[in-house]
Amino acid sequence: MSYDGASPVAIEAAPQQSQRYRVLRRLMRRPVAVVAIMIIVVIYSAGLLAPWVAPHGFNEADFQNRFAEPSLEHPLGTDRLGRDLLSRSIWSAQTTVIVTVAAVLTGGLFLGVTAGLAAGYAGGRTDSIIMRAADTFASVPTILLLLIITATLLPRIQNGARDLEDLTGFDWIVSSGAPSYFLVFGALAIFGWTGIARVVRSQVLALRQEPYVIAARAAGAGTPRILFLHLLPNLTNLLLVSFTLSFGALATAEVGLTFLGIGVQPPHPSFGLMVSDGAILSNVREHTTLILVPAGFIVALVMSFNLLGDQLTDVLSPRRR
Repeated sequence: MSYDGASPVAIEAAPQQSQRYRVLRRLMRRPVAVVAIMIIVVIYSAGLLAPWVAPHGFNEADFQNRFAEPSLEHPLGTDRLGRDLLSRSIWSAQTTVIVTVAAVLTGGLFLGVTAGLAAGYAGGRTDSIIMRAADTFASVPTILLLLIITATLLPRIQNGARDLEDLTGFDWIVSSGAPSYFLVFGALAIFGWTGIARVVRSQVLALRQEPYVIAARAAGAGTPRILFLHLLPNLTNLLLVSFTLSFGALATAEVGLTFLGIGVQPPHPSFGLMVSDGAILSNVREHTTLILVPAGFIVALVMSFNLLGDQLTDVLSPRRR
């Protein structure tokens, strides 16, 4: 195939697309990766489409049908208030989708990648300042600080959301749980960027003296262009694996925080709230489905992300192909 007359961008993009297709084909040949992707897609799609696919509302109670066994009307049964467990699981998946995606985009992609690129490429004082800041955030007892943040900031954020409702006329901001979601993913993003930043920094330190970087610098390319157009594309494989594992870690963190009462607040659903309700001793003894259902979704989702990360590592690593 000839590239005569084609633009340099098209010529460069063709091998990259071919490489992506090869990686995708190798990944699709691995049954473990396929199953993991299917589980992630099903749970995340259900969360995104919760208003349309959930049979019942997340807080829709039927007091005449408490602790119901699985049936056609309630495939996974109901809880102590008669709320459908399948519907609450689907709505809880929506909470997980919102928190994990927002935390990865803000904490991992924006803060982590940007800080790691800047620290690794600039070196010197900039590197020292960014890494000392990362050490400070990593050394803070996260649970304790999140408890303080939630106790002090959540009422203020809710009041600010009510003021925004009065100003704009939108009466759904507080009832949608947006203040609680914002606080949780914001806190996770603030404390979750350090790992990605360290990984990116270590790779940039090795790449900044590569011939193509030196050539770009000699050609007069600015620092942002070198960072985001020359260095960042060469970190794609590493970031893909890191972000896949980050989704699983953030999902676990969100569930854990909510279980402790410092995450997403009731009545908005979360797997952590469902586990907390099911962990009552009487429920564990007599109604084990109350804890097994949310725990099953959590284990399936987190394990799928971890297994997919392992499979991606094998597929993208030249030594393991």
